[in-house]
Amino acid sequence: MLVQRLWLRDFRSYATAELTLSDGLTVVQGRNGVGKTNVLEALGYLASLKSFRGAPNEAMVRMGAERAIVRGEAVVERREVLLEAEISPTGRGRTLVNKQPLRRARDLLGVLRVSVFSPDDLILVKGGPGERRDWLDDALIAMHPKHGQSIDELDRVVRQRNALLKQVGGRLNDSAALTLDVWDAKLTELGTTVALDRTALLARMAPILAMAYDDIAEAPLPVGVQYASSWWSGEGGLGGALERGRPDDVRRGVSLVGPHRDDVALTLGVRPSRTHASQGEQRTLALAMRLAVHRLVAEELGWTPVLLLDDVFSELDPNRSAALVRNLPVGQALLATATDIPAGMAVTSIVDVELRPDGSTTRSRLPGDKPVDSVDEIAQESAR
Repeated sequence: MLVQRLWLRDFRSYATAELTLSDGLTVVQGRNGVGKTNVLEALGYLASLKSFRGAPNEAMVRMGAERAIVRGEAVVERREVLLEAEISPTGRGRTLVNKQPLRRARDLLGVLRVSVFSPDDLILVKGGPGERRDWLDDALIAMHPKHGQSIDELDRVVRQRNALLKQVGGRLNDSAALTLDVWDAKLTELGTTVALDRTALLARMAPILAMAYDDIAEAPLPVGVQYASSWWSGEGGLGGALERGRPDDVRRGVSLVGPHRDDVALTLGVRPSRTHASQGEQRTLALAMRLAVHRLVAEELGWTPVLLLDDVFSELDPNRSAALVRNLPVGQALLATATDIPAGMAVTSIVDVELRPDGSTTRSRLPGDKPVDSVDEIAQESAR
């Protein structure tokens, strides 16, 4: 996979921008706050139709603009692909693949694949169960986009069941009980399927995660990863758990049992990583989690997703930075950084980003070329 060109219009801080990308590592460089991460976010949006920063659509549209446009040209398995996304701050935008509109967002999944590494990844270890479920579900979808349908449908069923529980206000009459039976049956079927998929993926990922941690850790430790569920091994499976938990669900007006409440239990040595690991160990484990998914997806597909590295080295000590550099997969990558490029990274091209009064602007150069230091120089360069 190779993304060759990227166009932005009214995206975040960019009025317009056009970038030509090459194979290997492209470094997107500039001071903090000039719009480096916006470039990576735009490319990530073309792959998933969502921001890896968790931003709503309106945040990605330049202030004062009616909509943002992101376009990308890529070669995927020797096939040229043009991706175009219109982002509207209110309502639905439009997405086209080779000029053909998509009917559903999930139809885009699998066309372009990216792996994102960010300083915010620490939340995978330190955060709540929802962060780890999202990481696992995103990995499932990256492996096989068909998983997106069952995950979306599960989310819809849980929301419908919760709406019913809230509506009954703690009192379940016969009619509501029959409707709840229907939602319980759907939740049991879908929830069991999703949990089986999650468990199978974790079993496959466990040795890859352990190896990834050893590759970048200063002091390697045994890594454990396991699906954590209150109902998984209980009598009657999910259906039995829903039946036993119904009184509590009705009283509290929310679905308290199911895969939407499950977790991924992570251990270093024999201790829970969330509460007992050091900050350095937690950050290393979070990087290993991202690296493991990237390796697994590449193994499954036979080609590597595009790596998006959002200032990851700023939070690492020199030893961990060097270890991560040594273990980054071969393929196309974009690194956004405000600091020096770590030693040992073979850089193909550099994109300098400056913030001007009318928005962010970019200029590409080869390693060794003199960087542009001022807005005036950018203007002079453009006029030539």
